Amino acid sequence: MFVRLLVLSTLICSAFGAGTAVKKCSGNKPFPLEVRVLNCDVPPCNVVKGQDMEFEIDFVVFNYTTTMKTLVRATTIGLTVPYELPDDVSNVCKNLKYGAYCPLYPEEDVTYKFIFPISNVYPEISVKIEISIVDQTKTVVSCFVCDIKVRKGSSVGLQIN
Repeated sequence: MFVRLLVLSTLICSAFGAGTAVKKCSGNKPFPLEVRVLNCDVPPCNVVKGQDMEFEIDFVVFNYTTTMKTLVRATTIGLTVPYELPDDVSNVCKNLKYGAYCPLYPEEDVTYKFIFPISNVYPEISVKIEISIVDQTKTVVSCFVCDIKVRKGSSVGLQIN
């Protein structure tokens, strides 16, 4: 009986996925409740140039929040630069899941689906990305760091004549 329960619990956890082991940002910024990176449990997460990286971020707001935006900073070889996102990608309110929408009220917890586009011109290197969600007053609502390894896409099926 115990074995059946253990197997059932394992199947349920596998179906929903466990959180990815991301790190806290510096400066005591609020940390998300959980972050799930598609196909990555333990960073560095492998990402392919020209494809998207998919995150689900569970977090709590602590103030009345009418708008939120995602900011990304990339750090490699000692250099930190902002990573510009298209407006439709950086708009958190438009990408909330499970029927949630803005405005949000204090102590509300939500899930945000963040699709992070990896440019074709991005170099094939290891990068630390800091993902911050900020509200209408530019206050950090949630922040975490995830290490990634950018890889070249597969050339399967391509022919050079």
